[in-house]
Amino acid sequence: MISVFIYPFLISLFTLMAIIYFSHKHDLFIDDAEHDKPQNYHNDSTPRAGGIGIILGIFFIMIFPLGLNLIFPLTLAFFSGIFEDFHNSLSARRRLFLQVLAALSAIGLTGSVVTYLGLGISMPYWTGVFFSLFAIVGLMNAINIIDGFNGLASGIILLILLSFALTSYEQNNMEILNIILITAGSTFAFFILNFPKGKIFLGDGGAYLLGFIVAIIGIFLVSKYESVSPWYILAMFIYPVWEVIFSIIRKLSKGLSPLKPDAYHLHMLIYRQITQSNPLTTLCILAGTLPFMVISTLFPNRSTTNIAVAGCFILCYLVLYYILDKKEQSRGQDN
Repeated sequence: MISVFIYPFLISLFTLMAIIYFSHKHDLFIDDAEHDKPQNYHNDSTPRAGGIGIILGIFFIMIFPLGLNLIFPLTLAFFSGIFEDFHNSLSARRRLFLQVLAALSAIGLTGSVVTYLGLGISMPYWTGVFFSLFAIVGLMNAINIIDGFNGLASGIILLILLSFALTSYEQNNMEILNIILITAGSTFAFFILNFPKGKIFLGDGGAYLLGFIVAIIGIFLVSKYESVSPWYILAMFIYPVWEVIFSIIRKLSKGLSPLKPDAYHLHMLIYRQITQSNPLTTLCILAGTLPFMVISTLFPNRSTTNIAVAGCFILCYLVLYYILDKKEQSRGQDN
């Protein structure tokens, strides 16, 4: 079992190290620190092609039948972002098309669909297909949105994978557990190069890829086991999911387009108002989300407990956001 973590880790690690070297030498996949983008919080020009190393490690899943069915969908999910990383030319509509195609192909090839929402609530099959499609595409973009600081998105993904690994082990599903370990090994190789120094970034390709695979794993667990509550899956995803929902509400309330990037996500406020440090911001958010994840992991079968966990997280998020936003506004007035 250790080997299914180690081999993808090594494949990913050596690939990423090669990408770092050749990207700087040939000026490929470089995210220029001088670009005036609201989500830029780094000082050095850095390759944003971490997804290439991760997907090559994850391809190790093809040794398992379920994993083999995921190769095509994973590739589509990856390509929905890597073109943007390389050319900055893929339109939002085309990205969305590839993401929807990736989600539908995963649903079709694996037959995994969420039809039970817990609390005695069930959905017809086709309603479940659309629900699962929306969940996969939504989480892909949610992970991309929180990918703002060194190790943040990949750190959240690793915590989610750890929880899913424990749940899969409890359910005695070794195939899903092995897929989780392969994904974790590939992601951890990226994490140690990205945190704390930021030698390489996920890029859109990596963020979409990781969001896609954790969404699929969550759907696997819910669709296979009635003892795994869908609210447990939501509670594990609550930070990136709520970041997206709150961002949309916040922008619409100000008459702004929800698709327009800005510098007012929670992790950005924490950076400006508390840490003034890229890696320290990541540590603060990981430490803040960890207790909620631990509680959910202890009770994966309890819908009401996980609803309470998600609700408490949202409340804490809103209180912290309100405090930091007020602090930023008062400093702006002073200046």
